[in-house]
Amino acid sequence: MAPVVGLVGSAGAYGLWLRRFFEQRMGLAVLGHDPADPASDAPERLLSAADVLVFATPIRQTPALIAQYVAASAGRERGRLWLDITSLKQAPVAAMLASQAEVVGLHPMTAPLKTPTLKGRVVVVCEARLDAWRPWLQQLLDALQGEYVRSSPDHHDRVMALVQAMVHAAHLGQAGVLRSFAEDLGDPAALMPYRSIGFEMDAAVTARILALNPEIYEDIQFGNPHTGEVLERLAGEIARLRALVGRGDDAARHEFRCRFLEQNRQAWGDEAVADGSYTFERVGYLLADLTETRRLSVHLPQDRPGSLRALLNVFERQGISLSSIHSSRTPAGEVHFRIGFDPGTDVDALRGAAAEIDRSGLGRVLERP
Repeated sequence: MAPVVGLVGSAGAYGLWLRRFFEQRMGLAVLGHDPADPASDAPERLLSAADVLVFATPIRQTPALIAQYVAASAGRERGRLWLDITSLKQAPVAAMLASQAEVVGLHPMTAPLKTPTLKGRVVVVCEARLDAWRPWLQQLLDALQGEYVRSSPDHHDRVMALVQAMVHAAHLGQAGVLRSFAEDLGDPAALMPYRSIGFEMDAAVTARILALNPEIYEDIQFGNPHTGEVLERLAGEIARLRALVGRGDDAARHEFRCRFLEQNRQAWGDEAVADGSYTFERVGYLLADLTETRRLSVHLPQDRPGSLRALLNVFERQGISLSSIHSSRTPAGEVHFRIGFDPGTDVDALRGAAAEIDRSGLGRVLERP
């Protein structure tokens, strides 16, 4: 018999995504409680009926909330599975271990997606107490289609101080510097015409942070006990670089090359440096493609083998060569293709292709030349 899932935090962004996933992808019955939703199921119903309890709640509130569920459950959770999906693992996992349930901490390393699964996305798995539910957990991971890394809660949080807290802090620091120069040099939009690839990517990361839930980023900084040490080391490196630039002599330049370039390159290793540099190039190519002025955006309503080939045949019949093609998914789940063409491509030929795509019913043209 399929288990019933209880979702604590069902009105949050990840809670809504998880409810759709459990119901539509795994065919499971889902109960959900959220203080923000008065119509949601009562906590007692989740504790009575849910075989799997999932905490998808704000980082800061999660450990105390789990403790309330432990007290209210009073042993009824024995033989069941409790999970959490917060960005920190030590405190939530420790709180769940105070129960008699089997316990696993999960951390999807991405905000809720527009896609139905986590395909291609990293998920950290912290198995704390797992036995009878191990086969079902594997079914869940298979259905999520993520890339999985196993970790202890303590190691996870130490790594997150680098992967999340340090990265966010560096970009928020950049945002503050840009703000301080805005009156003299303009806001980020005014700087973008001067962009390098690195500036454009950093600006995109910063904008993403500013666009999402501020509570999450606050808790990642303040809730991780290892953040302070990481920020202190980051500040020390920046202070050292500032001092070298302030000196400005040949000895300072030599120390800069040795410490910040040569030693760091050695620490990363040749393979990691080469892989990262190649990734940078690929992102650069993508950013260049997105600036093409000759382009079409098309939705193919019939998502089946051969649909894309039929679309490309339209351009072949019109004698049009493609310079790029990229796909993305809308919040509603539609796959859109963005097709770029050389600047000299005949606009009338593109308009003819767009008209044929619409007329044939093959696709829906969203953006025309």
